[in-house]
Amino acid sequence: MNSPRGDMLAGLLEAGQEATLERLPGLVDRYARRAGIRQCLIYVADLQQSTLRLLAENGGVAGPGPDGKPPAELRIDATYGGRAFQEVRILRKPGEGGLDCWWVPLLNGAERLGVLRVLMGGTPADEADVTALSSMVALLMVSKRTYSDCYPRLVRSRPMNVAAEMLWHLMPPLTFANAEVTVAGVLEPAYEIGGDAFDYAVADDIVHLAIFDAMGHDVAAGLAANLALATCRNLRRHGADLASNGEGIENLLLREFGEAARFVTAIMAEFDLRTGMLTWVNRGHHPPVLIRGGRWVTSLECAPTPPLGLGLGLPVTVCREQLEPGDRLLLYTDGIVEAGSTQGQEFGVARFVDFILRHCAARLPVPETLRRLIKDVLDHHDGRLQDDATVLLTEWHGRVGTCPVKGEP
Repeated sequence: MNSPRGDMLAGLLEAGQEATLERLPGLVDRYARRAGIRQCLIYVADLQQSTLRLLAENGGVAGPGPDGKPPAELRIDATYGGRAFQEVRILRKPGEGGLDCWWVPLLNGAERLGVLRVLMGGTPADEADVTALSSMVALLMVSKRTYSDCYPRLVRSRPMNVAAEMLWHLMPPLTFANAEVTVAGVLEPAYEIGGDAFDYAVADDIVHLAIFDAMGHDVAAGLAANLALATCRNLRRHGADLASNGEGIENLLLREFGEAARFVTAIMAEFDLRTGMLTWVNRGHHPPVLIRGGRWVTSLECAPTPPLGLGLGLPVTVCREQLEPGDRLLLYTDGIVEAGSTQGQEFGVARFVDFILRHCAARLPVPETLRRLIKDVLDHHDGRLQDDATVLLTEWHGRVGTCPVKGEP
């Protein structure tokens, strides 16, 4: 690569191979200068996505710029950088001396990691440079955060219980998206998870979805949810169908917990991107909610089988529903709809669905809709939940190259 941008990316890629996460800010700032960037700072979103925190090198600030020492934290709901994070778009604030301040979303696919704060010029070529730089930084960050204690310390605001520690390391990223489908999840209380968990995976044209709610709010509930999620993945990867998968989870829970009767409610589903057919089983859980055309809402009723772990031996009903491009599917746990205010008023299914409808109509990114939903639920409950609250939202865009449904964008 002979261009300044090419030199920047090639140098950063080579130097970043053996660098730890703590060294990444210094490397990024150094190699960004090859493309005429005067300063590049990395801000990472905290676990609850309320704050952006500066990723500093060895406890210091990476290359302070002409405006003085940048802030260590930025509120997502009240800053330029936070707006770039929310809307997933580059924002540029004109500056003095020919240097603009760019706020660039930092993305791992569709997963929002944070933002870059970049000081440089303001031409279209400059925007291409910062876009390429953010992609490289995100790749390096994701490759290093799994074996770094610096990263979890940075994104946490308070101590985390053991159940939450286990579940956060087991669950997939909060967001996945491609041309055909978007899947996004959110879970609270982030630091004190009891027994909620969600999972998703994409294999060829099949999207696997699951949500679990284990009885209780202790470490044992966390263990039950972990076992259910891990067993679901294990059996799925060995080719088990939905009914057999549930039986396998049930057998393991009975073997491990015995007379303690640690049961888990669940929805496990498969969605075929080729045909739009949704197939699912309901193990004593709230039924999925389907939103169509941004207006029409229905619960997908299915004869429920008792929760996993009770060992009642009743037959499992497998249900099917034909979806249309543009449909949104909501899986959720009772902590979302039962979250109550000090006046005893539940958040409720109607308010939950109405919130999703209004924010989807506003064309907000799916993960931003869920971030605001959890904030609203927490506000309704005076900042503290008495139960886990989890949502898994799936939006089908339709097959690539197909025509959209009439009335859909």
